[in-house]
This record gives sequence, structure tokens and C-alpha cells, in this order.
Amino acid sequence: MKIRRGDSVVVVTGNDSGSTPHRVVQVIDGGNKLMVEGINRVLKHVRRGHPKSPQGGRLQLELPIHSSNVQFYCSTCDKGTRLGYQYAADGSKQRFCRKCKTVVDTISPPRLRYAKP
Repeated sequence: MKIRRGDSVVVVTGNDSGSTPHRVVQVIDGGNKLMVEGINRVLKHVRRGHPKSPQGGRLQLELPIHSSNVQFYCSTCDKGTRLGYQYAADGSKQRFCRKCKTVVDTISPPRLRYAKP
């Protein structure tokens, strides 16, 4: 999966969809599910004596959402975009925005095999 922990994403579908960016807290199941800050909050009713709520009542939890429901947020484009991979001239692998072609970050160190002459 191209989305990593710490990236800003926009939720495209579901109850929490909108154009405001949110931060990815955790990547679960090899990139299939994401824990996104402030998204997919649910109420869980617990009985008295629960470790997180000894008096009982309702707990507010954040649950993971599927990665197909989010898009990477490009700060240059100021909207949700897709990501691509490319090799730089020195052979390092980079993630880039598919709309504005700006480099987001470098993933791997330079490799001579992929260096452009």
C-alpha cells in the first residue's frame, strides 16, 4: 500500500467523508486498513468493572477504515490525489503526487542498478 503512517489523507466515502485532511495513526493488515485520527468514532456500551471504564457507561472508540476509502492529501495541490513511485537520477526510490508531479518523500537509499546515466 502506498499510504504510510504519518501521511495526511482525505476520506472519500463513508459517514466521515469530506475534504479536510486527517493524519494516519496506524497501518493495519499490510496496508488494507488504516487508523485515521478522528475518523470512524463509535460508541461501545460497557458494563461496570470494565478496565477502561470502571463505572460503566459508553466508551468512544476509533475503529479502522479500509484503505480504499481514503486518498493521499497533497499539500501542493491542496486536494486528495493518487501516489506513484519513481526512481530519481541517483537511483533512490521516491513517492510522488500523480497530479502535480511533486516528490512527497524518498523511500529507499540510492541504488546503482536504478541510477540514470
